[in-house]
Amino acid sequence: MRTLYRALSRGLHHDEARAVSAPTYDLGKLHGGLRLEGHKQASTAQPILDIPLPSQLILPIEQHVGAPAQPVVSVGDRVLKGQLLAEPDGELGAPVHASSSGTVVAIESWPVSRRNGDKAPCIVIECDGKDEAPVATAGTDYLSQAPADLLLRILDGGIVGLGGAVFPTAQKLMQARTAELEFLILNGVECEPYISCDDALMRECAPAVLSGARILMHALQVNACYVVVESDKPEAIGRLGEALAELGDDRIVLKQVPTIYPSGGEDQLVQLVTNREVPSGGLPTDVGCVVQNVGTAAAVHDWIVNNQPLISRVTTVTGDGVVSPINVRARIGTPVEEVIRHAGGYTESVKHLVIGGPMTGRSVTTDAVPLVKASNCVLALAEPATAGDELPCIRCGDCAVVCPVQLLPQQLFWYACADDEQKLREFGLLDCIECGCCDLVCPSHIPLTADFRIAKDRIRELADEKARAERARQRFEARNRRFERERLARDAELSRQKDSAKRAGPAAIAEILKRKQQSRDDPA
Repeated sequence: MRTLYRALSRGLHHDEARAVSAPTYDLGKLHGGLRLEGHKQASTAQPILDIPLPSQLILPIEQHVGAPAQPVVSVGDRVLKGQLLAEPDGELGAPVHASSSGTVVAIESWPVSRRNGDKAPCIVIECDGKDEAPVATAGTDYLSQAPADLLLRILDGGIVGLGGAVFPTAQKLMQARTAELEFLILNGVECEPYISCDDALMRECAPAVLSGARILMHALQVNACYVVVESDKPEAIGRLGEALAELGDDRIVLKQVPTIYPSGGEDQLVQLVTNREVPSGGLPTDVGCVVQNVGTAAAVHDWIVNNQPLISRVTTVTGDGVVSPINVRARIGTPVEEVIRHAGGYTESVKHLVIGGPMTGRSVTTDAVPLVKASNCVLALAEPATAGDELPCIRCGDCAVVCPVQLLPQQLFWYACADDEQKLREFGLLDCIECGCCDLVCPSHIPLTADFRIAKDRIRELADEKARAERARQRFEARNRRFERERLARDAELSRQKDSAKRAGPAAIAEILKRKQQSRDDPA
């Protein structure tokens, strides 16, 4: 996996990636970044293709940050399109809904795209082909609802961040409401190569995106929204501009940003658009901003206005390993093999399958994995160009030049090799967004991002171990305090009994001893 990741993250050859400075655009400045070949023309040449229902849907119960949802259906149950299948467990979670009507035939582990080769619990539905939904009900008049009630309604829709983070949308909005907010930012930047699902969505569903923006603004009680798009998406910009003109809502402003990777990162986008820097370890809400993906906004519109929970999404199917790259609208739970088939199938040269983009995606070993809420791209690739053998670091500093978070990757690399947790924290490893820019420019072909990902996992493991040890210490000390209180209480009671006996005289003492003897002889 490490070698494959290194090769895939160099989807372009080293000499095709260039460090850049952001053009003016009346925007803030983005440190570092790269200009990368988009490879998006093929998939955006045709309209979004609505692919037919598959015969079977596989729905993981964990499609979000947080604890897995808990099934509320059983094997043998018939379900309808949009019906609740699994409800959130805990404060951070999102419900899972049936993408079509049919029968639950299994609740079992199934290969998923979360990690290479991993399996996860899934609800498997045998579709009946009817796509039957409950009796249609009217959508919600969001303007008549209090923001808190609207947030609870959004929670029921199973909506998560569709840009890839899959943080439950309602919980993100609820957390944001505790801060002083000024701006809602809709992220339509989509800067990673090959991925074009948001571009296609903005071209064909601009009114839904803007409607979702207005709903989110009401839920957040903010009066300013920036819809941000990269300058290499003229058709999307044009359609959004037309939809804005028809809407006539001057609270929503369309902004262009330069085509630089990774300008679509949440913190980077805030800095570009508002010229405010999100503090280390902080959130955009710390500087008065909330960022949502344009796909998330459209999903909010579908749920609030059309009463349609998140059961489908637009996904890019592309790469030199498929015959006809295209964007498809597919039901959540559709097997990837079905999606590939509707893109013309594989080419003879296909070697690798990645869910996600070449920089941040996950390679999978089977196309039986289902599309999930996070599946923005299915990337089929021929044998990628070899990155070359890994060589010692020459301290050239190129990685620091392109790092959008202004870290020092070469220093982090040494501390990662030494497993120096303290230094890794001091040098900001946890702020790394794993964009892969440092990998692309490293002349020594060091897989820095993979090393940093491993080191971050190790830091989290150590933090978990420390937290568990601290909880164990607190339990031990609480146990000792309880024992000490009980001992003091026994001593006090014994002292009280002795004092009472002394005051009562010898006859009372004899009576007490007699009762004790009787209790020994007759325990009942």
